[in-house]
Amino acid sequence: QVKLVESGGGLVQPGGSLRLSCVASGFPLDPYAIAWFRQAPGKEREGVSCMSAEDGSIVSGDSVKGRFTISKDNAKNTMYLEMNNLKPEDTAVYYCAVALFIKTPLLRDYEYHYWGQGTQVIVSS
Repeated sequence: QVKLVESGGGLVQPGGSLRLSCVASGFPLDPYAIAWFRQAPGKEREGVSCMSAEDGSIVSGDSVKGRFTISKDNAKNTMYLEMNNLKPEDTAVYYCAVALFIKTPLLRDYEYHYWGQGTQVIVSS
């Protein structure tokens, strides 16, 4: 059974850090491109960061560049999103995603086929 399970969300103060994890089961992460998306209340889903399966190149949204880092550990079949210097506008449900057929996708949600259930991040003082 294919599954992506996120964890690591929570309440954090502005300027703080969180690391989100996404464990894959039922398939290996190694051959596939990965990404993180987020959706804030009342807003459309937004691409945060993605990593190519071909060369490991990373594309990040302008709002998170220099603050968020995507990575994966193939041995643990887990992907991560390291989030630093968090801002209230980063508050959202964060989703991990995997692209099966596109080796170097961009941050377009239709390119991704497997999705996690989401983990809530709240940035507030």
